[in-house]
Amino acid sequence: MKKNFIFSALLLAAVFGLTACEDHRDSPEAAFPERIEFVAERQYPEGIAYSSQLDRFIITSLTQGKLGTVSTTGQYQDLLSAPELISGVGVKVANGRIFVANSDNGVSIKSSPQTARKTAELLVFNLSTRTLERRVDLDDLVPGENHFANDLALDPAGKVYVTDSFSPVIYQVDANGQASVLVRDETRFSSPSFGLNGIVYHPNGYLIVANTGAGKLYKVDLNNGNAVTEVGGISSLPGDGLTLVGTTDLYVVTGSGSRVALVQSNDNFATASVVQMDQTGYSMATTSTYVNGDIYTLNARIGEIGAAMGDPSKLQSDTYSIQQFK
Repeated sequence: MKKNFIFSALLLAAVFGLTACEDHRDSPEAAFPERIEFVAERQYPEGIAYSSQLDRFIITSLTQGKLGTVSTTGQYQDLLSAPELISGVGVKVANGRIFVANSDNGVSIKSSPQTARKTAELLVFNLSTRTLERRVDLDDLVPGENHFANDLALDPAGKVYVTDSFSPVIYQVDANGQASVLVRDETRFSSPSFGLNGIVYHPNGYLIVANTGAGKLYKVDLNNGNAVTEVGGISSLPGDGLTLVGTTDLYVVTGSGSRVALVQSNDNFATASVVQMDQTGYSMATTSTYVNGDIYTLNARIGEIGAAMGDPSKLQSDTYSIQQFK
């Protein structure tokens, strides 16, 4: 069993005592280009966020065990690395911290037989010092199963919710850093291929989560015993990253990363419908972030990851892009 970092009471208050407002909400109203091309050697980024503190996008890496940044002009820079960071997947920025879902699907330079398909963790880094402040084990909560911590969502009370693509669970890490299984659903969260993926917190007190293999969106009602219901009205939508704008608009990366769907709901996502599908400029995309009134989606070459399972030497790409939804 891996050990969590221990905080002093003062540091705990500094990290988790603030409302978990994402950094990009305070970004300057500067013009962003419709498409940003960048070069990052063998990065294979999966997650993307935007930091107004850095004035740059933050991206993860499935292969390199590090985080990097990308400017609006396409300049890539390494941001941080840590021995504990094997394969960064989902990422969020809030209150001067970077929250990362840490996993291992066997293609990282830090992969090992002990961690491959067995890792689900939440890592929290200080944005200013680039140091690791918290490491929370999640895989230990569900022993004896495969694990892949995929995406995460933050709520205003400082709780973090993390999906597991290989086990049918959503984890919760509370404001004191205590981890638990929020909900397990063998029927709706399972998949013979790849299960839970993107997740968002809705300000009306529920989560929306995508089951990629099932092609479904589900709602988890935090105010009603974490009851799980399918979002109706959508026949099939194999979602990857989810991005919520306001209370009615949900952007879903879908079609194996070839398009982004705008899904709208007027009944708190009891039902929803696809009202727009943007299919221009996306290839092997994963997830999006919302900044300055626009959705920006990461073209991550994710399809190459699946093709290289068992032979990471195949992963040699260094060109990626960030595409604006139109």
